[in-house]
Amino acid sequence: MRRALKQRAGRRQLMAVETDLLAELRALRQRVPHLAGGLVASVDGLLLAHDTHDTEPAGLAALTAAVLGVAQRLADATGQGEFRESLVRGEHGYVAAYAAGVVCVLTVLAHPDVNVGRLHLEARRSAGRIGALLDDAATNRPVIRNHQGSES
Repeated sequence: MRRALKQRAGRRQLMAVETDLLAELRALRQRVPHLAGGLVASVDGLLLAHDTHDTEPAGLAALTAAVLGVAQRLADATGQGEFRESLVRGEHGYVAAYAAGVVCVLTVLAHPDVNVGRLHLEARRSAGRIGALLDDAATNRPVIRNHQGSES
């Protein structure tokens, strides 16, 4: 009985974290003009939350894990320290990945006319908040929010 209650509480907490992750992704999209979408994935490619419409999110989460592995090796081989972020510029826009805590990555998609400086500024902040949400969930500590929605 105790185990069943613990599992239910864990599922409830995961659903609450997923809701918070999705809210953060949507808020990021509102703060950055020309942002096409984003997702949060574990470093091994497990999709946790997404706000993408034209891209298959599970496949993008798996690709993010692959890119993360290469970026981590590149940073290590060149003595640059731990992975923080990666930016890919394509003909039709940008894909950026940001470390979000210890075991997750925030990946965002942006149109070619995005302000890259603004993208970095806002996505780094979001990655920090996402990392805190996930780290708190992993240690079963509730995130306390004030009446304006920010953490305290």
